[in-house]
Amino acid sequence: MNQTSVSEFVLLCTVDSQKKSYAIAILIMVYLVTMLGNFLVLLVIVMNPQLQKPMFVAIAALAVIDLVGSTNIVPQLIAILSGWVAIPFGPCLVQMLVTLYLGAAESFLLVFMACDRYVAVVHPLRYSTLMTKGTVWAAGTFLNILPVAFILTFLIFITELSFCDANTINYCFCDYASLVKISCNENPKYIVIMSVSAFVFGICPFIFILLSYTRIAYAALKISAADRKKKTLNTVTTHLLVVALSNVPLLIHTMLTGAGVKLSTETDNIMIIVAFIVPPMFNPIIYSFRNKEIRSSIQKLFKTA
Repeated sequence: MNQTSVSEFVLLCTVDSQKKSYAIAILIMVYLVTMLGNFLVLLVIVMNPQLQKPMFVAIAALAVIDLVGSTNIVPQLIAILSGWVAIPFGPCLVQMLVTLYLGAAESFLLVFMACDRYVAVVHPLRYSTLMTKGTVWAAGTFLNILPVAFILTFLIFITELSFCDANTINYCFCDYASLVKISCNENPKYIVIMSVSAFVFGICPFIFILLSYTRIAYAALKISAADRKKKTLNTVTTHLLVVALSNVPLLIHTMLTGAGVKLSTETDNIMIIVAFIVPPMFNPIIYSFRNKEIRSSIQKLFKTA
């Protein structure tokens, strides 16, 4: 790694001092609910052989991503709001790379889930032959290799940065764009890699997912059996809610800033915090309440306990 003139960064997570105590309490509550909900979903899927199907394996993988992602960000946010604003260079780099990896992995995981539902609804007779254990393993390998290649590329770029004694990041956690802003380097390649990654891991998967679920919804409306139609549309709604939670807050933030809307630093930080900590909390709630198999498995788990 190139030598830098800073050994730590100062994170300025701008939140009104009178609101900090409330923010810390909310963050602790959100973190505990996130941990409990995702661990519960993961537990019932692992313990129940009937739930070890491609879609439920994907839901379990999403729960793992949410558990790791929340642990990567929320405790650090609580520490910052409590006054521990300094973070060493190494942990800052790890936090940023983990965030990038999980974001990329989640995007492609949601694509896999959309493909699974597409085959189940549009080609139901071929589902058992297309969505096999081999397919799941191949998808899992792809979901890991591509994000790993993605973060290794970012790691190469980051190790080239020098910071010229500038170590104050006007953000709530370590972020690639924020590090580039305070660096001495002005090479446009650092912004290009960020734009390309946003397109490949953000925009493309989002468009693909919307097109897939549009086709699924169209096929579902043509189902004659009322119960099957309702179940299919319910599944589509559930998955779209998860996709919306994962993408819409960040898309709104990007669109507002891209359109030249001047957001206060506090508003900007709050929007980013909500975009990162709220989806992991609601994902297990959505699946628990809207998925009959998971809901009944959780009820059985508590009855046997």
